[in-house]
This record gives sequence, C-alpha cells and structure tokens, in this order.
Amino acid sequence: MTDDPIYHVDGDLVPASEATVSVDDRGFRYGDAAFETMRAYGGTIFAWDRHRERLERTCKALSLSHGLSDNDLRARIDETLAANDLADAYVRLSITRGVQPGKLTPQPAVDPTVVIYVTPLPRGGLEGEPVWDEPATVQSVETRRVPAASVPATAKTHNYLNGILARTELQASDEPADEALMLDCSGSVAEGATSNLFFVADGVVHTPTLEADVLPGITRELVLEGARTVGLETRAGEYDLTDVRSADEAFLTNRTWELRPIATLDGHSIGGGPITEQLARHYDERVEKRCYSEADE
Repeated sequence: MTDDPIYHVDGDLVPASEATVSVDDRGFRYGDAAFETMRAYGGTIFAWDRHRERLERTCKALSLSHGLSDNDLRARIDETLAANDLADAYVRLSITRGVQPGKLTPQPAVDPTVVIYVTPLPRGGLEGEPVWDEPATVQSVETRRVPAASVPATAKTHNYLNGILARTELQASDEPADEALMLDCSGSVAEGATSNLFFVADGVVHTPTLEADVLPGITRELVLEGARTVGLETRAGEYDLTDVRSADEAFLTNRTWELRPIATLDGHSIGGGPITEQLARHYDERVEKRCYSEADE
C-alpha cells in the first residue's frame, strides 16, 4: 500500500490527500448516512451478502433510497482493494444522502455520496494473527445505549455520538480501558461502544438479546452459528453486570477484532478459556475455507 492510500469517492479513485466531500453533505451535517465495516481476507469480502443485507436494512430505516445496485457497490470495493494492492484489509463503505439544502427534513430526490476506503490488516484464518496485542480491559460506563425506540439499534449510521461519549468516559477515567461496556436504560448489559458481548457460564454461551438495544453484529451472528455447529448451548437474554463479572469466560466481537477475550471487567478478572478458544478456532476455520482455500481452487 502506498503512503497516500487510494479512496473511492463517488465513482472515482483518488488519493486520500485529495479525497473530499461537500460541507453541505448530509452525512457531515447530520450524520445522515449508512455504513458497513467489513474485512477482506485474501481478496474476498467475508460474509458480503450479510453486510449487503444489513446495509439495505439501515438504508430502509433511514428512508434512504440511494438507487445503487449491489453489483455496483461490490465492484467499487474490489476496485479500491486493487488500487491499494491489498488482499487482507479493513474495508469501510459509506453512503450518505448527499448534498441537499440546509434543512433537517430530507428531500425525496437523492444523489448519494459514496465513499470507500481500505487499510491493511494481517492475514486472517488459521495462519493469521489477531489485530489486538492482548485481551481487552473493559469498563462499564454511565452512558446508556440509545433506546431502539429512539434510534433503531439495527441501523449502522454515521451518528456515533453514543459510542463516542462512552469512549470519552474511558479517557477521563483513572484506569483507562480498551473498551466501554454500555447498559440499556433499564440497567441491563447491552454492548460495547464498537463491539458485541459474549460470556460463558457453566458451559453455556450467553449474549445480550437483540430484543434489547443491541446492534445485530455480523461477527456476533457468525459466532452464534459456530457455537451451535460445534454443539454448544447458546442463550440470548437480559443480563446485569454481575452476570458478566462472575462469568467463567468472556469475549467481545466485531469485524476487526473477530473474537477478543476480556481480561477484566471493572477490575474483575475474567479472561478467555477453552470455549472462547474453540469458537475462535471455528471462526478461523470458516475464514480459511471461505476466503483462502476456496479462493485457491
């Protein structure tokens, strides 16, 4: 990858130093935009169909009719990877409602702004290395997860103020941590600022239910599928901090981290363990088969 990465902006490949969007763009003004964070392994976008479907759900929640085809979006991603000579990478795709008059009410006609950028990541799969150096230290925060009745929890939008406020709490803490764990307004554990939560108790894999204010993470979904495949019992429910602090194992998931064990939560030692390792191995095997082995055939 060059010192000046290549971005894909509104159909054109441009150096990052020259990539711009209008200050009148609604994605800048209001966070009125949808996005997806993906990983490319060996040049393959892992679980592309699931990301495409979630992007569609976000745009539907925003009433954002961008008019772009799936094939068009995927082609732009592939062009960006090729332009940066990357096979293993972090990939972010953003679609905003575009430039419109400075009024809160969106106009029905949309000329979307589409931006894609990629950054290198290590190889994944069975021969890969995690992007994190150590298991995560986690602190619960006072910032509550925005209720889904206010902003749909299923929507991945540019407005990340909720997570930003949670992370700023960590920065102000006497004991900074890697991730902030947010509760919902009823006091149940929801998710991290940029991650989903899992914990293991008595051999059962637990995760907060999607009926609460929880983003349906793609990695979360794959881990639950993997757990069932290897014969583990899973439960999605409502939990409090005591449930997690007293767990036998705990870990976080997101696209970049994959599965990251939790070393401590609020100073209470937890750590990973055999089930976390089993699930991480199964995830790596899935990546290896879908993105490296099949690509070589």
